[in-house]
Amino acid sequence: MDMPLPAAAADAPIFDPRGFRLSPFEADLTSRAREFGARVLAPRAARWDREASFPTANYDDMRREGWLGICIPREDGGQGADFRAYCLAAAEFGRHCGATALTWNMHVCSTLWTGLLTDDLEMDAPTRATHQRRRAGHYARILHDGAVFSQPFSEGGAAAAGTQAFGTIATPAEGGFRINGRKIFASLAGHADFYGVLCTEQHGSEKLSRRDTLYLAIPRDAPGVSVEGEWDPLGMRGTVSRTLVFTDVFVPADAMLMPPGLYFQAASRWPHMFMTLTPTYMGLAQAAYDFTVRYLRGEQPGAGPVKRRMYATKQVAVAEMRVMLEQTKALWFQAISEAGPDPSKDQVLRALAAQNTVMENANALATKAVRTCGGQSMLRSLPLERLYRDSRCGSLMLPWTAELCIDRIGREALYERGEAD
Repeated sequence: MDMPLPAAAADAPIFDPRGFRLSPFEADLTSRAREFGARVLAPRAARWDREASFPTANYDDMRREGWLGICIPREDGGQGADFRAYCLAAAEFGRHCGATALTWNMHVCSTLWTGLLTDDLEMDAPTRATHQRRRAGHYARILHDGAVFSQPFSEGGAAAAGTQAFGTIATPAEGGFRINGRKIFASLAGHADFYGVLCTEQHGSEKLSRRDTLYLAIPRDAPGVSVEGEWDPLGMRGTVSRTLVFTDVFVPADAMLMPPGLYFQAASRWPHMFMTLTPTYMGLAQAAYDFTVRYLRGEQPGAGPVKRRMYATKQVAVAEMRVMLEQTKALWFQAISEAGPDPSKDQVLRALAAQNTVMENANALATKAVRTCGGQSMLRSLPLERLYRDSRCGSLMLPWTAELCIDRIGREALYERGEAD
């Protein structure tokens, strides 16, 4: 079991409210997230990693303390956090338990996408009215029934990267759709109450199109839903991201979390929606630095009160880590602050750069922490080896893997829309 952080470390925010000019709401929200992380998440994190088991107990506490509704609008009974406020709070969660923060993101996106994000998109009045009625039911399931949502995305091809249509097919049927397909690396598989599935609506013999992407809520216990495969990965073991299979699963039309065509519009006009994986890794980056400072000061619980801070090599290493951490925080904070509809070219390039930077630097900082702290720091009784393994996973995650970010930045920096050689 990991020990809770010392009070001083637990109380130090990742983003100082004064230095980063946070709103009073953001300062309060992140303070509560930090306290919850230290009190609830940190003491259990080693268990979920060791067992590769889902953090059910964490979700029970999150449900009781209102965290499942963080991005549900206040008028609907939620906390009303916008994109930036959620990202800041999620980074504090990730600092204490990466698997919980990452799975929580999947749940929160079902409310962020259907709420604030969709409100910024174009719909005619009847479509908007229908959407608002449907999402009210979605929010009620979360706030009144305590439902947890997942967001299975990947299929093993190029669909998750946004270059082709999803292979999970929604065939229109009387009163709704029949769903057939499979999703791999489906976090919360077998543990979410509903799967928010991205799939392609089939129109007769027409070629599948990304424009026909649907976002549907499929109940865990719907006939035809099954979970396959073992789960024993390198890191993020508590996400339990097994394979989901949908075999002729019927869902009614009211299962649509977005109206037809809205996901495609969102992906084009609200690209920061794909940055919501980064807060977890921003938190892990901070945690690797925090561990190093505590360890060298002789204040890391479980490591013994031996000080190593007087050595010049250790001081240089911590200085280099601090520079990298501050660079990462500054770029990421700017990018999440710019999130919104129809960003400029520079804002999109900055978002991609921030995504790449956080995902790569989280592991670079954990690697530096291992080298600096030495062999004892890699014992499983201490959290650093888990931070190292968890942080390695971020660069691989679709839709914006680290290498895809580099590909897009290079291409889009050199070409304006419509240009070709």
